[in-house]
Amino acid sequence: MNPFDVLNSINYTKENLFEDPQSFKEYSAFMVNRGLSYFPDTILYANEMNRYSSIPNDWQFFYFLNTIPKKKRFSKWSKKDKDTKTLQLVKEYYGYSNERAREALSILSENQLITIEEKLQKGGR
Repeated sequence: MNPFDVLNSINYTKENLFEDPQSFKEYSAFMVNRGLSYFPDTILYANEMNRYSSIPNDWQFFYFLNTIPKKKRFSKWSKKDKDTKTLQLVKEYYGYSNERAREALSILSENQLITIEEKLQKGGR
């Protein structure tokens, strides 16, 4: 069972996924809270579970299952940038922060990025 099955059960199907005692060990409270925090109508419920994180997993699941209204919710999960190598090069070359380096990446051409990479290339095996 993955966190997306749990979120789908909480948000839409309202079925009990935890009939097997082993299922509670696979429950990831952090991922479920994160998934619920993307929506304005469920963020306060997720915040309550963050405040009381010591509550057992089955209590957390049943709290969400019984308090969150049934509704089809979908959002894309944020992911890391794919240009982390070039971002690191620009940060090192210019001494910029992440935000400033992203701005610089939108301005720099491919030739300039190649030049930066060549200048920062360190010798070795």
